[in-house]
Amino acid sequence: MSKEDTILGYKYVDLLHYLANVGLNILIALIILVVGFWVSNRLGKMISGIMKRRNVDEGLTSFVTSVSVVSSKILVVLTAISQLGIAMTSFVTVLGAAGIAIGMAFSGTLSNFAGGILILVVKPFKLHDTITALLVTGEVTDIQIFNTYIKTPDNKTIILPNGPLINGTIINFTKEGKRRVDIIFPIKYGTNISEIIDQTQQVINKQPLILKTPETLIYLTDLDMKSAKLNVNCWVNTTDYAKVNKELTKEFFQWLEPIAD
Repeated sequence: MSKEDTILGYKYVDLLHYLANVGLNILIALIILVVGFWVSNRLGKMISGIMKRRNVDEGLTSFVTSVSVVSSKILVVLTAISQLGIAMTSFVTVLGAAGIAIGMAFSGTLSNFAGGILILVVKPFKLHDTITALLVTGEVTDIQIFNTYIKTPDNKTIILPNGPLINGTIINFTKEGKRRVDIIFPIKYGTNISEIIDQTQQVINKQPLILKTPETLIYLTDLDMKSAKLNVNCWVNTTDYAKVNKELTKEFFQWLEPIAD
């Protein structure tokens, strides 16, 4: 056999056969990835649809769907790797050798996964609740396997990691059905306080969204050399809080008079 019939000691026919075999495996692996990811996404939608039809909690539905999609995609990737001829035993051995580094790299991710499970079990909040957590205030729009999505009042989406979220302080404004509206404004000395309290009560009585129980409180605090503070505490349904707060503030602002320095 002449040198022209070989490349690096391999016959042309053997080399072509090897390249064709490698190319076929790569093609099949790509098909596995594309089809597998499509099936994973379809599986997620199917699980979500079934759970919604059975009126399962929205947060649990989102979490289970996310876990199912991520798990199935990992399985697809491992299947594609096997198709390329990489033995899974060798793959596991390599992962084992790099176990410490991988563990450190994914420690935060595992913490977020555990945090997601705790959120669903403890239920400090659910979808559509308004919360303050990790210095962020907004509506919970999605609870996923690693992160929770918050939409702020100015329409920004903020993604919070579940680990720090469940371990931090969470203020849930929606969990209770009622909220107290607190309005405080200054009253200068010499003002007819009885008249101001009567006017305040009339405003409260004309506001249909203010609840009769618990009773509205109107009282003075913080007496100093120039003025006192008139406090108005009234109760509303949680969904009406922002509207009532704005309307009362606007109404009471009309009464304010400048207080000299």
